[in-house]
Formats: sequence, structure tokens, C-alpha cells
Amino acid sequence: MPAASINRKSDVQNNVECAEKIFAEYGDFIRTVIRYKVGNNSQVDDLFQDFFLSLVSRPPPADVQNIKNYLYKVLTNDIIDATRRVEKYKARMHKYAEHHNYPINKNTPANVSIDIEETLKIFELIERRLPQSEAKAVTLRYKDNYNVKEVAAKMDVNVRTVSRYISAGLSKIRRFLTLNQGNINGRA
Repeated sequence: MPAASINRKSDVQNNVECAEKIFAEYGDFIRTVIRYKVGNNSQVDDLFQDFFLSLVSRPPPADVQNIKNYLYKVLTNDIIDATRRVEKYKARMHKYAEHHNYPINKNTPANVSIDIEETLKIFELIERRLPQSEAKAVTLRYKDNYNVKEVAAKMDVNVRTVSRYISAGLSKIRRFLTLNQGNINGRA
């Protein structure tokens, strides 16, 4: 094995040992600083590990007088760099999605499930409050996504009748929701 390769290997080993010593002594301080700066617990462990690797690749200079100040400064810079990388990545993904006309879903899974639950409650309300023909027309049109012609064919009536059912049904539901808004939102 060439001497240069052995020297690099020993340098890396020395850097790892140095980082291990720093983390053994100042690990709690490092984690606290990260948690304070980031405020997002899901990122703390990732940044903690990244900082270890950062110290392996860039160990503190031998002439550092106050190691805590040095760690705080380097750690803050690493967090800023990581935040910038994430923001650049998000901006690139957003630009890519816009360029390729992909929809950008800003809803969280929790919001989507709430929207689905609210939609199901509205259709339950429609089935309970409307006459059967109006409820069926509204449900076929808006829940099952049929166009008016398809609804007319399924109900075996003409298009004008379906339009009338839908219009009357939606009007009644709007009126009911307006009158009972406080009860629906839990402010009875």
C-alpha cells in the first residue's frame, strides 16, 4: 500500500477519533443547539449526524480557544446551509412540477382525510334531507361524477328534469346549511 494512502487513512482515522471525542463531551450541547435553531424535532437527528460527518471532514483547528463557541458557530452555519439546500430543492421541484404541469398538492394527508369525511357527511345529509329523486340526481352528478345526460339516462328521465332536481336539491341543501351553520360547526 502506498505511503500517501496510509497517511490519508490515518488522517481520516484521526479525524473520526477527534469527532468522537467532541461528541462524547459536547453531544448534549450540540443536540440542544440544533433543537433550538431548527425547532423541528424530525430534523434534529439528521442534522446531528450530518454535523458529526462535518467534523470528520473539517476537524476544529488545534488553536481553538473556546470549543463551545467554535461548535456553536460551525453548527449554526451548517444548519443555515442545510436549510438553504432544502429550500433550493423545494424550489426546483416546484419549478419542475409547474414546467411539466404536475399538480402541486398543498394539502396534507390529514387535511385530505378531513375533506373526504366532510364530503361524505354532506352526501349523508343530502340523502336524509332531500326527496329521493333530488338526492339521487345530486349524488350521481357530484359524488359519482356523471354528467347531466348520464344522470338522466341512469334515472330514466329527461335532461331538463335532472337539471331541475339538481337545482332544487342544491338550493335546499344551501338553505339548510345556512340555517344550521352554528350546529354543524359545533357552536350550537
